[in-house]
Amino acid sequence: MATQLAAHRDSDTALEHVDVLIVGAGVSGIGAAWHLQRKQPGKTYAILESRDTIGGTWDLFRYPGIRSDSDLHTFGYEFKPWTDEKAIADGPAIKAYIEETADENGIRPHIRFNHRVISADWDSSTARWTVTAERTDTGETVQMTAGWLVSAAGYYRYDEGYTPHFEGRERFQGDIIHPQHWPEDYDYSGKRIIVIGSGATAVTLVPALTDKAEHVVMLQRSPTYIVPLPSKDRFANTLRRLIGEERAYPIIRYKNVFRQLAFYNLCQRFPRVMRKVIRAMNKKALGGAVDVDVHFKPKYNPWDQRLCVVPDADLYRALRKGKASIVTDTIETFTERGIKLTSGRELEADVIVTATGLNLLTFGGIKTTIDGKHVHPRDTIAYKGMMLSGVPNFVFAVGYTNSSWTLKVDLVFDYMCRLIGECDRRGADAVVPEPSDPNMETRPLLDFQANYVLRALDDLPRQGTKYPWYLSMNYLKDRWALRRGRVDDGEVRFFSRTVEPAEDVAVAA
Repeated sequence: MATQLAAHRDSDTALEHVDVLIVGAGVSGIGAAWHLQRKQPGKTYAILESRDTIGGTWDLFRYPGIRSDSDLHTFGYEFKPWTDEKAIADGPAIKAYIEETADENGIRPHIRFNHRVISADWDSSTARWTVTAERTDTGETVQMTAGWLVSAAGYYRYDEGYTPHFEGRERFQGDIIHPQHWPEDYDYSGKRIIVIGSGATAVTLVPALTDKAEHVVMLQRSPTYIVPLPSKDRFANTLRRLIGEERAYPIIRYKNVFRQLAFYNLCQRFPRVMRKVIRAMNKKALGGAVDVDVHFKPKYNPWDQRLCVVPDADLYRALRKGKASIVTDTIETFTERGIKLTSGRELEADVIVTATGLNLLTFGGIKTTIDGKHVHPRDTIAYKGMMLSGVPNFVFAVGYTNSSWTLKVDLVFDYMCRLIGECDRRGADAVVPEPSDPNMETRPLLDFQANYVLRALDDLPRQGTKYPWYLSMNYLKDRWALRRGRVDDGEVRFFSRTVEPAEDVAVAA
């Protein structure tokens, strides 16, 4: 059932009003809209998107080989089966899936493109957010009001990636490219390329660049855990042919959920054993082309950082065929012709790709006030991994670090709709998380050793040590808690506004 396309306008302030305002039209934002339309069909909403198209991450990143490192049967929406033959899909296919979801469900008309949200100010007396956005196409500043504010903008900066200082960078005579800003139609045919990094982006880029490059070197400071995985799920494709898409999808989805959880839990409980298992997988896939104990032996335990997936063993194949090579060393300086390593070796290149990571940006960098007082995320505690202590009617979407992002996002927006319904049932206008134990011990939100997380820990909310104030990384537990658990759990307060806002007048959205 489609939600109403009517919005409202405050007659005194001439500000357009919606019940729910979503920031971001990527996989999370489109998912939020679907849940609202399905479960709160009487609520009005709008989506503010800073870019000029749907897709978020899957529109922004356009470097060669861009793909998901999660299977699309779990990364896809629970309500919309992933029907492509490939379970590990490329960026354009994922973007098309998100766009198709928006168009099939009438979501696109609700999206205001080229609207970058700058600030959000909550007024308890009216129980409303006033949101200020800048038009990225015209520079115009616009404002709206909303009963609920949803951050579906991801967790990193869209305008710049992370690049550490490299001595002598200005000396290099070739091109230096960050994958987040890959030039359109860039021709790397016949070029010698160095890719700096060992994470998912580097692991994706190296084999993809070998299609036209003369040679590609993956230069890593230290190894990352890498595991091969077929891009096509034979069980899934067979089951779909036998019983149909709709009936097969939940079976495939749960099969993959259990597989992900089992592998993660084995790594956590038996790290030594799993190190040996992963080493054996790499040794077999490399066929002696690379020294496994030099280039594929991380210093940390499996799943202390996210594992990288290699679909169809493409990285291993590139290394075996000599189209790519891997070097584990540190950089002393860039030179005119390439990079000089601490060991004294010099790598020559025509192109250097800095696959050195992302910059985190909490909730899209939106400046927030509550009743005139500035709120910084680091001064709040995350409630059920989706709201913040002391911040009314605000929901954020952050997925799992040990499993597919969208698994958590689907649960978050399902629970958001339950909260909205509970407010209506009580005749309340707002709900705010408040810890019943003000002396509860807190710790960093993400217990995850990735560098991009460690650099941003001081800017992230905290988490507690008691439920519902700690961040669960278990989909099955979250599924029960967010879909079956009590909404009024003693850790939230419902309240009503004290001042009636001006009478609303319906206008076309």
